[in-house]
Amino acid sequence: MRLPQRSGMEGEQMVKIISDSTCDLSKELLERYEIDLLPLHILLGGEEYEDGVNISPEEIYRWADANKTTPKTSAPSLERAADLMRPYVEAGREIVCFSISTDMSASANVMRMAAEDLKTDLVHVVDSENLSTGIGLLVVEAAMMAQENQTAEEIVRRVEMLRPLVRASFVVDTLTYLHRGGRCSGLAAMAGGMLKLHPRIAVEHGKMSPGKKYRGKIDKVILDYTKDMEEELKAARPDRVFITHSGCDASIVESVRTYLNALHHFKEILETRAGGVISSHCGPGTLGVLFIDGRQNVPENGQ
Repeated sequence: MRLPQRSGMEGEQMVKIISDSTCDLSKELLERYEIDLLPLHILLGGEEYEDGVNISPEEIYRWADANKTTPKTSAPSLERAADLMRPYVEAGREIVCFSISTDMSASANVMRMAAEDLKTDLVHVVDSENLSTGIGLLVVEAAMMAQENQTAEEIVRRVEMLRPLVRASFVVDTLTYLHRGGRCSGLAAMAGGMLKLHPRIAVEHGKMSPGKKYRGKIDKVILDYTKDMEEELKAARPDRVFITHSGCDASIVESVRTYLNALHHFKEILETRAGGVISSHCGPGTLGVLFIDGRQNVPENGQ
């Protein structure tokens, strides 16, 4: 490990990790790894809210169902991004920022513009090419390196090597929200509802793509979806796996956790609740199992 190039604030790590709010990390994880969040915006008609700050997924669902439409979401404000970065920049600390895939939001561009407004080269923006805890997996890796006082250059190099190894997918309970948001045709949504179809959606190269379609009750579907990944799960990096959902019954989540525990592979099985942006587009009852493929060796320092 190279010696730190900047001392930063006395008693603090030299690199600060920031992510936009779509990383869907729990408050406990944010505090454990000293991660700051930059909230995206959620628009319910004429009212604008900040993701995870003053709106809950349940409020979003009630509004969406009452208005038969999906809320609009937008990138963080430039002013909010600059305000979040400013104290770290003024202290001479480097910042590594993570954004949802640039194919899904302009969040990364806002981060870059904020750095330009602050007239600093201390900010490094990483396009996660992912969403939800697909981003969170990279953010946690970066935060652990920051706590070890590795440099921003080392952190960025490593997460860019890990980025294509992130395996992010989920199963939706209803196609209604994807249809309302323009990500699913009306015919497909109608057929899915009639036939009780639940598609597996994976994130690949920064875009969402549909895969296997499961049929039946959502509790069985979600467990079948998880079991279908058994070989991949056994080959995953063992540090952690995320169960991330947008409001599933506790018994469904527990069945997935029990199955993952039975693999005797992961050191941590982390449950997180999807935030407002992800919930707005996927709807209630969505669940994903997200991890990093361990079949390729990535050096600990990213070199």
